[in-house]
Order: sequence, then structure tokens, then C-alpha cells
Amino acid sequence: MSTASLLDHLGIAEAGKVEALAGHHDEALRHYREALRLAVSQAAPEVFFRHYTQCVLESLERSGSYPEVIEYCQRADSHYAELENSRGFLTRLQRRDHGATLERLGVCQLKAGSTTDARASLERAVAVAGSPLPVAEALLGWLRRALRVDTRRIVALQDRHHYFSVRPDQVDPARATTLPDSLPPA
Repeated sequence: MSTASLLDHLGIAEAGKVEALAGHHDEALRHYREALRLAVSQAAPEVFFRHYTQCVLESLERSGSYPEVIEYCQRADSHYAELENSRGFLTRLQRRDHGATLERLGVCQLKAGSTTDARASLERAVAVAGSPLPVAEALLGWLRRALRVDTRRIVALQDRHHYFSVRPDQVDPARATTLPDSLPPA
């Protein structure tokens, strides 16, 4: 892969992050999807695909598209279950990813008002991850104490624990690249 090609998808994803930080999630999603397309077409290392997918999920969650995030997380949960059944185990990284996916599932279920489902997902997340999930653990504590858990409070908790990877301290606007003119607008 040439350096120019690598910079294409990195720069486009970075522009998506700039858009997300400005609250323009439709435009951010357009950038992330193009970055994903380029990364896959260039056979970029899987780490790029995984990161851009997380960026997509974050923008969907931040824009209130909980059903889409929930559906993705449920599919990913099924994937991890099939993988574990076929091999008999998950690696430490896979357990961590599975737990993080279940945490995101529980968070979005809770934001969508499905408290019972959210609690079950969050409990599974903590059990599966094999490492601390501070957001899931805090939310479970609140739910066990029957505290009122609204979206504003959840987002404040997420921000405090750096749950989202698209944050001002993690984005470099100077690396952002505009989308090609050939792409249709959002």
C-alpha cells in the first residue's frame, strides 16, 4: 500500500471526526464510510477497519440512532458466540472486544428505554470482558440501586470515562482530508 493511499483513508476518517465533534454526524458518517471503503479496497490492516467501524457506531449513538447500533451489536455478539463455539475459546483481545460490544449494546438499550435488556447486556459485558468496563460497572450500580438513569447522565458518565474515541484531544484537524467531489452529498 502506498503512503498516499494510506493517507487518503486516514485523512478522510480524520475529517469525519472533525465533523462528528461539530455535531454533524450525517457528514461524519459519510466520511467514515468512505474511509472504510478505501481501507478495505486497499487491504489496509484490520485495525483501520475496526477503528472506523467504532467511529461509525459512535456517531450513530451520539445522533440517537440506537436501533442501528443495537442491531450491529447483536450481530457482533452472535459472531463472537459462533467463534467461541467453533474454537472453544476467545482470545483475551476477542473477550475484551466482545465485552465492549456488549457494553455498547447495553448503553444503547438503556438510552432507548429498554432497562431490562440493558441490564442483562451490561452484566454479560462485565462477565465476558476479562478487564474493567467502568461505564458498564457504573451503570449496573445505578440500576441495582434503582437510580434514575437518563441519557444526559449516561453521556456525562461516558465522557468522564473516555468511552468515545472521537474526542477533541484525539483528533487532529490538520490531518483531515476532504472527500472527493465525485461522492454524492449526504
